[in-house]
Amino acid sequence: DTYQASDKTYTGTIRLGEGTPSQDADTEVNEREPWEHVTDEALRDAAAAMHGASKQTPPMYSALKVDGKRLYQSAREGVDVERKQRDVFIHKFEVERDAADAQAVHFMAECSKGTYVRTLALDLCKSLGTTGHLTALRRTKIGEYSVEDAWTIESLAVALGDDPSKYSRSPRPKKPPSPTVNETS
Repeated sequence: DTYQASDKTYTGTIRLGEGTPSQDADTEVNEREPWEHVTDEALRDAAAAMHGASKQTPPMYSALKVDGKRLYQSAREGVDVERKQRDVFIHKFEVERDAADAQAVHFMAECSKGTYVRTLALDLCKSLGTTGHLTALRRTKIGEYSVEDAWTIESLAVALGDDPSKYSRSPRPKKPPSPTVNETS
């Protein structure tokens, strides 16, 4: 399918120094390594060095099938399955450390179909002499389709002639509490 074969863009956050089996926050941290030596310049240089064609081994926690069984099922059973590397292409990989939390690194990655961004993040961390995992990930673009152009639920409801307030995700304002009179006479 042409749509699924399109390049993709993601944003997210990496937690330096803490590794997980799934390479994201879906599993508990099981590995800690020093991360304080990683400078902002080293982060940017390492991310830039990842641009271009490379090989990537899919993570065990993935939906890929090997011999008819999903890898994540084997991972949950504690079985490590040999996985074939795949060709991936990183068009852009930009990183920026969080101003309030030096262990958090925000990123934007533009990559080919088949790229595991969790693995890209871990590979970045390993190249810097530490480990890490994703704490946030959002696909913002696939091919020519961007979340910037997406309809909100409310605008879709209006376009369909429906009441948008039925679909509002923001909490409805509550009535202020009635004033009470405290009589102490």
